[in-house]
Amino acid sequence: MQRYLRRFFILHLSLMVFSLGLAITIRANIGYSPWEIFHDGIAKNVGLSIGTISIIVGVILAVIVRVCGEQLGMGTVFNVVLVGTYINIILGAEFIPIAQNLAWGTLMMIIGMYIIAIGAYFYIDAGFGAGPRDTLMILLTRATKLPIGVCRSGIEFAVAMAGWAFGGMVGLGSIIFVLGTGFCTQTTFRFFRFDPTKVEHENFRDSWVKIKELLGSHPS
Repeated sequence: MQRYLRRFFILHLSLMVFSLGLAITIRANIGYSPWEIFHDGIAKNVGLSIGTISIIVGVILAVIVRVCGEQLGMGTVFNVVLVGTYINIILGAEFIPIAQNLAWGTLMMIIGMYIIAIGAYFYIDAGFGAGPRDTLMILLTRATKLPIGVCRSGIEFAVAMAGWAFGGMVGLGSIIFVLGTGFCTQTTFRFFRFDPTKVEHENFRDSWVKIKELLGSHPS
């Protein structure tokens, strides 16, 4: 039971770390990250908020990767729902300064990308199911046998171009993110000697069975 609760705690903590990284890239103030460009572009065309579009896109991606055979679980749902919530809380607390120049903004963007990669490592390794966007990265890595960093950068580039075509906001930080996020992810995973394609994730049924076992093992 302690091991299961520890994994559950790591899942939530890592999503907070992941969200912190995204918040830092936002406060870098030199351009949206690729997925935010995409969400912004869609939002401008359909009249919904970026946060709402983010959730809708996450659900659609979750369906796609499940059809392609990847496991989804509690971690997938928590990623879709909680990351945006944590970002709002972190930005609302206003403890991350807004970059006032390009040099500081670039440094913040790089730091944010590495924090995102660290958060992704821990929540994927927890085995509750990766977020839909990271699951897409894993799916592409399995299918192409290319390095994880190449697949990550390829997805980010494609998403950024699609978002730009829809009218999403692109800046220098967007280019830095596209070029750098694959490298940051690959070097972080290599540092932890982590291969995300080898993780066996729990699906919803497995998690429900384990939760019932835990509850049943503690009489009221």
